[in-house]
Amino acid sequence: MTIVLLLLGISTALLGLSIMLLGPHKHITLTTDFYLITEVLPANIFNLLAALALITSATLAFLSIKKESLIPILGYVLIATSLVPLGSLLSNSMWIASMGGFPVIGSGQGVIKYFALLSIGILLSKRTLSPRISAWLSIFPVLLVLLWIGGMKFTLLEAQGIEALVKSSPFMGWMYGFFSIQTTSNIIGVYDLIAVVLLILAMYYPKLITPAILMSGMVFVVTQSFLVTFPGSLSSETILSTTGHFLIKDLWFLVCLFFYYSALISLEQNS
Repeated sequence: MTIVLLLLGISTALLGLSIMLLGPHKHITLTTDFYLITEVLPANIFNLLAALALITSATLAFLSIKKESLIPILGYVLIATSLVPLGSLLSNSMWIASMGGFPVIGSGQGVIKYFALLSIGILLSKRTLSPRISAWLSIFPVLLVLLWIGGMKFTLLEAQGIEALVKSSPFMGWMYGFFSIQTTSNIIGVYDLIAVVLLILAMYYPKLITPAILMSGMVFVVTQSFLVTFPGSLSSETILSTTGHFLIKDLWFLVCLFFYYSALISLEQNS
């Protein structure tokens, strides 16, 4: 639980402080536009509210390491914080109209990551869930992102979109020396889909738990490496750029994998 709370605290603190320093930007405006409240308050106020929600989550996460009674409160704050952006997925602005709209996701790629925060919030606030329910709840956002964004890798738009990130990585950049932009993206997409299959099978075949966790976990670990290797991720003025915002959220999926592993181990011990 300490690792879980540290990852939550670090990710939400960096995200919240960065949003505060960055000031009003289009991602928050897309959300306020969906709720028809953009004209109700100045943009900097909405920006401040978003930042404070994340900073409050970070503060609670760090305090919960020493005071476990705060964990359920943290859970409810995470649920509330995640539901607001998730609601905006119903907006057409989140989908790429030129490619047919839903399910071809554009701006919403960063938004669907809040499903991870929602699952974490439920798991923290409802500690009495059965291991089976906890396992599915924790792994749902991981499956969603790997399946959805992994599936997008087979499109030229996404292949071109990840090129700069992948090229910057010492773990993946070498692939462009052997494969085309699209083939490289396809390989990454296939990897993501294999991870999806392993995570589902591990629910029923315990021997697959370790490879499932390692294979899917590497997706999010490598994503975090982009924060260091990709020049556009960090900013001396705002800590993280909007690209950095997208990347740092993958720490939430590592938290989900921790919960998933714990639930499956508990399930195996009870069987």
